[in-house]
Amino acid sequence: MNAGYRAKLHYDYVILVLQGGGALGAYQAGVFEGMAEAGYLPDWIIGVSMGAINGAIIAGNPPKLRVERLRAFWDCVSSGVSLAPPPLFHALHQKFTNASATLGSVVGVPGFFVPRLPPPAFMPDGAPGALSVYDTDPLRATLRRLVDFKLIKRRKVRLSVGAVNVRTGRSTYFDNLQTRIGPEHVLASGALPPAFAPIEIDGEHYWDGGIVSNTPLWYAVDRSPAVNVLIVQVDLFSPEGELPQNLDQVMERHKDIMYSSKARLDTGHVRQARLRRALRRLLQKLPLRLRADPDVKTLEADTRGHIDIVHLINRRCGYAGSSKDYEFSRATVKELWTAGLDDARRVVAHPRKLIRTTLAENVRVYDLMRASRRKLMEAA
Repeated sequence: MNAGYRAKLHYDYVILVLQGGGALGAYQAGVFEGMAEAGYLPDWIIGVSMGAINGAIIAGNPPKLRVERLRAFWDCVSSGVSLAPPPLFHALHQKFTNASATLGSVVGVPGFFVPRLPPPAFMPDGAPGALSVYDTDPLRATLRRLVDFKLIKRRKVRLSVGAVNVRTGRSTYFDNLQTRIGPEHVLASGALPPAFAPIEIDGEHYWDGGIVSNTPLWYAVDRSPAVNVLIVQVDLFSPEGELPQNLDQVMERHKDIMYSSKARLDTGHVRQARLRRALRRLLQKLPLRLRADPDVKTLEADTRGHIDIVHLINRRCGYAGSSKDYEFSRATVKELWTAGLDDARRVVAHPRKLIRTTLAENVRVYDLMRASRRKLMEAA
């Protein structure tokens, strides 16, 4: 972020938190383009699954190339015409997206995955080809082409990608502060079974981090520096929705609930924030002769600053259906990108219209999607 712009915003550190969600990740790319336009460049990116892929592309490129490389990735994995039937033609649009998703599941997605041949049913137990329906070697090649992993190693931007240890079931974050992140770590974060096989790293096998937690906000809060922090949380699944009316809507609603943010912060994190506030007040009561003590200074450093969380949620029209996370048509990707860019621009243009929730004295959440969208559009 431009230093002058950051001073104006009163933030010392910007964190971008990205959910998993397959094709819906194009929304995140649009949000990032809007952030970049306004100068909100992240110091730290935490991603799961598709969020890890987007995050690696951002962290693995210099600022001037990030949007370009994101667009190259989404152009690579999307195909077909860039125009879809108008949303007013609900049934026709639904058929278009269903056909696109079915085609991708049969023939694969360019630059991402291809069906295994022979199929896993014909492979012996324990063989790599027996553990998944698709092969993600095309994604490995795409990452090597679009991501400079040497740049990630230099830590100009901190990058953390979430995965799950298949053997222990524990959530794991590969962080470039401790780990030399390569394509295998990003692939592990997105290895959603049974579509994709687990990825072996240092003798352990890992699946998609979204199996345990699809929204790594807690990881950001727990490890954020004790300064004034802005967290931009970009969710691809909405926790709120209409009562399903058919089986496809049941499947879509189930997926939304399963992968959406269950809570912005759990009570444990809020309790920690309150304890830090109480500790800060206690330290201020100490006599001056104790305030210079090194241990006191360490505690004071850990209690300073506040966290603002801007929460953006992708909300698509009702024709999306249960296949929305693996529907990679060019028209849908373009629509999602535009929606993310539009939402980011509205946040920047009308910050006072966001709905604020105070979780603790130093933790506040700002929500665009709970605000009146019509009012925002009228103000634009």
